[in-house]
Amino acid sequence: MVKLDIISDPICPWCYIGKAGLDRALEKHPDHPFQIEWHPFQLNPDMPMGGMDRRGYLETKFGGKENAVRVYSQIADAAKAAGLEIDFEAMKRTPNTIDAHRLIHWAGLEGRQTAVIARLFKAYFVEGLDIGDHAVLLDIAEGVGMDRAMTERLLSSDADSEDIRARDAHARERGVTGVPTFVVANQHVLPGAQPAELWTSVIEDIAAQLAASE
Repeated sequence: MVKLDIISDPICPWCYIGKAGLDRALEKHPDHPFQIEWHPFQLNPDMPMGGMDRRGYLETKFGGKENAVRVYSQIADAAKAAGLEIDFEAMKRTPNTIDAHRLIHWAGLEGRQTAVIARLFKAYFVEGLDIGDHAVLLDIAEGVGMDRAMTERLLSSDADSEDIRARDAHARERGVTGVPTFVVANQHVLPGAQPAELWTSVIEDIAAQLAASE
């Protein structure tokens, strides 16, 4: 197996789009060599724990409504090209994602990480849910087969919060400035949302190298 580390944030639209490109390639190559692990990166590490109004956040981040609209029209076009649905009107709040990242971490310990990632993206981008809300996170956990009561106890504590922040800081120390960032075999870095065609080429190249080494 070849390790594929993915550094992302579940409120990052380019991460949502990047996952779609990877998923299409993996579906075409069910015998792909990747062992996938998702890692934390908070786009807004200073976001209040309760999050904030999304419209105000975007206008502040992009320097006004006009720039925010321009940026998100480009995102909408890229999402459509990737075959994805994003309901921008349903998205009312921008959450702090530390608890979503904790859930992703715990899901990884149970082999349910990819399922939780997919559900978080859908909850936020399609259903307009606040994925900083513990009730939403508990529904997601239960929906993928995690123990709801145990997850609730963990979310009610500070369990693994510092670990998530440390891993986020480590990614930045290694030069990660944006997400998604894909790291293949701990050697090759692919920044940004890559198309399915690129992932197909990577998978086929790895398969050829593995066959040659046998």
